[in-house]
Amino acid sequence: MTQMVTVAALQTAFCEDKKTNVSRVIELVREAASKGAQIILPSELFEGYYFCREERDKFFAWAHPVEGHPTITQFQEIAAELNVVIPISFFEKAGPAYYNSVAIIDADGTVLGIYRKSHIPDGPGYEEKFYFRPGNTGFKVWKTTYGTIGVGICWDQWFPECARSMVLMGADLLFYPTAIGSEPLDPDLDTKDPWQRVMIGHAVANIVPVVAANRIGTEEGQTFYGHSFIANQRGDKVAELDRDRPGVICASFDLDAIARTRASFGFFRDRRPELYGVLSTADGTL
Repeated sequence: MTQMVTVAALQTAFCEDKKTNVSRVIELVREAASKGAQIILPSELFEGYYFCREERDKFFAWAHPVEGHPTITQFQEIAAELNVVIPISFFEKAGPAYYNSVAIIDADGTVLGIYRKSHIPDGPGYEEKFYFRPGNTGFKVWKTTYGTIGVGICWDQWFPECARSMVLMGADLLFYPTAIGSEPLDPDLDTKDPWQRVMIGHAVANIVPVVAANRIGTEEGQTFYGHSFIANQRGDKVAELDRDRPGVICASFDLDAIARTRASFGFFRDRRPELYGVLSTADGTL
């Protein structure tokens, strides 16, 4: 038995105009679908600039509830037309609360569910705690038309607990929409390599392909370094974009073969969860 799936990551620059940004992403989704992609990942918060660079209350007006969200609705139509799965990153308003969220759109246009970003960064250029509550959904996976996927959002990608949890829950593939680039207080610090390495570590430790989609371009002095990539279950980068070029990358995987490899490697057979209680503490004190 062979269950093949083709995945894609999208990369582009964004501006202040939502209509322009959404149109760019739709164009790239269509390009990815024309190349055979079945699960297509845009980057984080693609409707506008990465507004979390600084704390400005005007940006709360960019949030919208899931129900009736115009961008989600638009991509539901695109997903159904192209018969593709699309995780859509968006700024969610839920009553008086705000979240950094992803809606998982299946190939028939159905929204399978919502994941709210669990780990919220707070630092110069990435002041997300001003805007977002920590997600209350927990880590989640979804059985899509083309396989079971797990999705983390940007800062989530640095946490091995997130990746391991999603694979334990049955994820065949991990996806990370991202917005990461220069550090305002340290312009010489380039985290591109560690950013890729930590996700490659997730791929190796969990025997699972990883797909990461970043943005490019300079937004009010902050430069996003692209390098969206796809790694296979061995941690080999099988596709990658560069620092400045917009585009689409694709890769195909045999999910049944990967599942057999995961079983034979023994990582999940030899786990000792009864010894991992310290991981559920904040400071290592049991």
